[in-house]
Amino acid sequence: MTLNSQLARLGLFDARVPRYTSYPTAPHFGGTVGHGLFSDWVSAIPPGSSISLYLHVPFCRRLCWFCACRTQGTRSDDPVIAYVETLKAELQLLKSRLALGVTLQRLHWGGGTPTLIPAPLIAELAGTIFDVAPMAKGGEFSVEIDPNEVDDARLDALAAAGMNRASIGVQDFDDEIQKTIGRVQGYELTRKVSEMIRARGVSSLNCDILYGLPHQTPQRIADSVQKLLSLSPDRVALYGYAHVPWMSRRQQMIPSDAMPTPEERLALFETARQLFSWDGYREIGIDHFARPDDGLAIAQASGRLRRNFQGYTDDTAPVLIGIGASSISRFPQGYAQNASGTADHTKAIRAGLFSTHRGHVFAGEDLLRARIIEALMCDFAVSRSELLRDFDTTTARLDELFSAAAQAFDPFFRVTAGGAVITPEGRPLTRMIARAFDAYDQSKALHSAAV
Repeated sequence: MTLNSQLARLGLFDARVPRYTSYPTAPHFGGTVGHGLFSDWVSAIPPGSSISLYLHVPFCRRLCWFCACRTQGTRSDDPVIAYVETLKAELQLLKSRLALGVTLQRLHWGGGTPTLIPAPLIAELAGTIFDVAPMAKGGEFSVEIDPNEVDDARLDALAAAGMNRASIGVQDFDDEIQKTIGRVQGYELTRKVSEMIRARGVSSLNCDILYGLPHQTPQRIADSVQKLLSLSPDRVALYGYAHVPWMSRRQQMIPSDAMPTPEERLALFETARQLFSWDGYREIGIDHFARPDDGLAIAQASGRLRRNFQGYTDDTAPVLIGIGASSISRFPQGYAQNASGTADHTKAIRAGLFSTHRGHVFAGEDLLRARIIEALMCDFAVSRSELLRDFDTTTARLDELFSAAAQAFDPFFRVTAGGAVITPEGRPLTRMIARAFDAYDQSKALHSAAV
């Protein structure tokens, strides 16, 4: 039996499973977490702590058809300018609850398109953030940059504010594919912007590329990857395109009959994976690649690799606070998500309230299962001794959990003397194996394809 036949027997090419950037996943958040609980969790952060902050800008000049993120289009800067004022007010509200001496280990501006913010407001917004909590020594300030929506003035403002990592979404460089997914962004423009970023002393560049796009073939993705490698990114995220037109109306613009089959998706991933590996990049988890001296590769080698809403990270801060509409925060006590719509979010902030409208309070085995899933996603292995040290569990309970998954995914998931491991051949099944440790009902959740 071939490897693909074995993977097919276990349902890889038919399954839809979470990406596990959190546990429990966002569809299982409920209305039990609101302004009051969020405020209490912020106030409980000890003085002098180092935390992380994510700032969400949900506006784009144009809406790319492939994107399923919560964004809204605008041809005018007026909504963006008004939104920045809301962000500044939200940050001041956060400051009023935050203990003294808190610093930022990580700061990330995402979207949407953060580079829609005019240069003077970039400086103002960064100043407001650092008034709430300055960057810690060695902290990282990263920004998602759209090459179609950036210029010298905005890059100068970001560099002056301390941006030391930039992220560029590439998706694919093929002209036909770009037109089909509604994202036209040529190689020369991307190369020019990457050079502009490097020229400002930004020490690290991240790029995102997609596999599983319409009309994509191994030859086409190989060409795009080789062009991407010519930019010398420090790390790359190779995400599988999630075609979910029933959830994202704009994806209905993409012809479903042009989509590769699940088996073809796996071949596309393997083509790209081999090219990154041949160029000296280390494989990080299921879909990231990094140069050996990059923070992700170092974190993986030292067992400090983690996973959050931005994907793989070397961020070990115990608290991540999300600022802006739809942002999600993570505390030791649970998750909290802001109102998704900008109008609802703004209304709450103007009333002096955090817009938190849903979330999850950790209970039962949540934290144990979350760590098992994270370890599988990051290291393809789980340490029994680590779990016994850090959680209120027993060897018998862990063996029960491990044995059930091993039986379901034999021979690709094995119980060992030290815990449990996913074999190299079984790594395409990682998200499915992680789901075996998920205690929440997945039957009604509409997740992306497993491959």
